[in-house]
This record gives sequence, C-alpha cells and structure tokens, in this order.
Amino acid sequence: MKKTLSVIMASTVAISLLLAGCGNKDSDNGAKPSDGKEKVKISLWHNYTGDDQRAQTMRSIIDQFQKDHTNIELDIQAIPPDGYRTRLKTVAAANEMPDLFVMWPGIMTKEFQAGGLIQPINELLDKQTDWKNGFLPGSFDGFTIDSNIYSAPIALSPTSILYYNKSILDANGLQVPTTWDDLMKSVEVLKGKKITPIALGNKASWLAQSSILSSLADRVTGTEWFLKASAQDGAKFTDPEFVQALQHLQDLGNAGAFQEGFNAIDNTQMEQMFAQGKAAFMIDGGWALTNFAANATAEAMEQMGATVLPSIPGGKGDPNTLSGVVGTGLGLGKDATGAKKEAAFELMLAMAGPDAQKRVLESNQLVSYKVDLDKSKVTPIFSKVYELLNTVKMTPVYDGIMTSAGAEAVNNGLQELLMGGKAADIAKKIQEAQAKSLRR
Repeated sequence: MKKTLSVIMASTVAISLLLAGCGNKDSDNGAKPSDGKEKVKISLWHNYTGDDQRAQTMRSIIDQFQKDHTNIELDIQAIPPDGYRTRLKTVAAANEMPDLFVMWPGIMTKEFQAGGLIQPINELLDKQTDWKNGFLPGSFDGFTIDSNIYSAPIALSPTSILYYNKSILDANGLQVPTTWDDLMKSVEVLKGKKITPIALGNKASWLAQSSILSSLADRVTGTEWFLKASAQDGAKFTDPEFVQALQHLQDLGNAGAFQEGFNAIDNTQMEQMFAQGKAAFMIDGGWALTNFAANATAEAMEQMGATVLPSIPGGKGDPNTLSGVVGTGLGLGKDATGAKKEAAFELMLAMAGPDAQKRVLESNQLVSYKVDLDKSKVTPIFSKVYELLNTVKMTPVYDGIMTSAGAEAVNNGLQELLMGGKAADIAKKIQEAQAKSLRR
C-alpha cells in the first residue's frame, strides 16, 4: 500500500512539473506576439482631439500603427489643444516626460533641450535619408540646436492669414484691404451696417499674439528689431515702435472691429462664426483650413478668400509677409532608451514619414514637405492659401522666439490691451518679463 502511494505521489509530482513546464512555455509565448518581436510599452501624448480633418487623419495613423505593431503597446494621452501646452510644461517641470509627444519648434525645443528633457533624432534621420531629404529648406531650423535635430515637422503653420468673405465685401461695396487705412475704413462701414468686421476668439489668449500681433508688429518694427528685442540685445519692448504696434491693435479694438465677448470664445468657435458668414474677416492661421474642410459648407468655402495683413504707413517691415513657423513635430523624451527608443522611432516615422505627410496635406493641412498637391482632394480655400504661400515670405511668430515667460506676458498683455489697458504700461510688463527670464 505504501509502495503504491509513493508511486502515485511521484507520478503526481512529475505531472505537475510537466504541466508547470508547459505553462511556462505558454507564458513565454504569450509575452510575445505572433511575429516574435519583444513586447514594449511607450507613452504618446498628442493634441489631435478635434473633429478637423488633420486630427482625424493623425488619429487614424495612430490606430493603424497599433494594429500593425502588435508588439508595441501605446499608452496614449489625447489632450485638447488649449490645455496641451500647460499639461506638457507641468510634467516637464516635474522632470517626467512622455516617450513621444507633440512639441513646438523654437523656444519650447530650446527650453526642453536645455533641461535635458529630450533626445536628438539624428540617428533616425541618418537611417532614413530619403525621408530627411524630402523636407523643404529650413524645415529643421526650429528643432535644431548645435547640429542636433530634435524633431521632424508634421505641418507648416502660417499664423496671420487675413481670411475674408467675398460676398459680404461685395454686398457692401468694399475691396480687400491692402493698407491699414483700407482696413479701418472697412471696419467703419461694416459697423455702420451692424455687421461684425473681424471675428476674434481669444479665450486662450495666444491667438491675438500669434495671429494678429506677430504680423502686425512686424509691419511696424521690422523683423530685425523683434529678434534684437527678444534677445535683449540692442532693442527693448518699451521702444516707441513696439508701443506703436500695440496702439494699432488697440485702435482696431476701439473702432469696434471685434465682436463683443471675443475673450470668451476660442479659435474654433471663431472659425465657425466666420464660416457661417457672421463676420466679414478673420485673422487666423493655416490650421483653420482643416477645420473648414470638416465643418464648413461647400457654399461657404466658395466665398472665402485669403491674403496678408495690410501694410502700415511708415512701417519698417516687409508688407508681403506672413508670420509663421514650421508646425509641431514629435519630441523624443529623455527616458526612451533601448527597445522603447526603437519603438518610438517607428511610431515617429509612421506619423511624420512621407506617406503621413501626403495624407496630412490631403486633410487640408499645409506641410513642410515636398508633396505634389492634388487640388481635387482639397477645398478651394486651401488651394488659395497654398498659392498665397508661394508668393510671400515668412516672418517669426512671437511665441516661437520669445521665452515662455515673455510670450505669456504678451498673451496676457494683449487681453488687457483690448479691454482698455495702456499700451505703454503693457509694453513695460512685456519688457520686464522677457528681461527677467533672460536675467538681463
């Protein structure tokens, strides 16, 4: 009986060990997908949350990447645009960066690089030379520090396009304004007929800075002055020419150019207002084009035109310009190493590579990449802006050059200015913020 019990126990142990071995083997297989690649998890932060065609396209690219790369698990944080920068700066201040994230060229790239928060992507670009060589000249400038490139742009963003409604102008005997006096006269005529002259959505405070002042001030001061003032090297934001630029914007506000409550609506609501024919003009960026494509009627878009801001009498800047930058790209966080880094590079190529650039262009979003435009796949207003860009030069956007503190002072100052604040006082606040952040 004892012998039989021993045999049974021994057999049970052997079977248990065999089953355990099989279980471990099955577990190992479960840790890898069918293609045998090592499983890796990376975090991705983006602001492609809207209903515009570009956002839909980017989300579609991400979804397809997940289906095609079963070994890569994505931890995605999709954050609305107005709150995205704040969230990103918060984690940056805590020294905790996502593995891959939407990032702006210029000052954001510089500040993140100085803080050791991001890694260059030269390694990826050097392996993908055809992709690298497909970008337009200067595309990497805003992402480059000491020969290291930290991102590849997924868009081109002129910020100060003067959109106009042809039918409203024609009905009121108005022409597209080419001088500041023309614009002020248009405002007077339209106000007299109870038509909102210029739609404005400055709730998030960046729009008046990026889309209006960046180009308006350049008309007055010229680009060289702005670059010197931003560097606090031979110019200051309290200089008379900048105060004059602020005064021009305030004059526009005092003339009733903008609708009531312009600080209570955002740029998307502003774009809807313009598309619905509730304003004759709108000063906005190229990003509006993809929103129009998704939400505006074909009839409304047929009535839209696009041009540059009018010239300023006695201004030092070139009037045939648009403020703008290459668009956002994807930053590589400091903690993405080894398999994580390789996975992040794969996703970056999927989101910013040649095929993605073509798809983004066809979603009515301008790109800084050599792609032939098929006009049958875009809206009429997109084609008009595309042609406009081939005839003008680009000038800097304020928040792409100034420090974060300086740009914030401009944003807040313009809200105050349009609510009646004194131009000279606001200029002083901007100067103090920029000087302090540069410790000068």
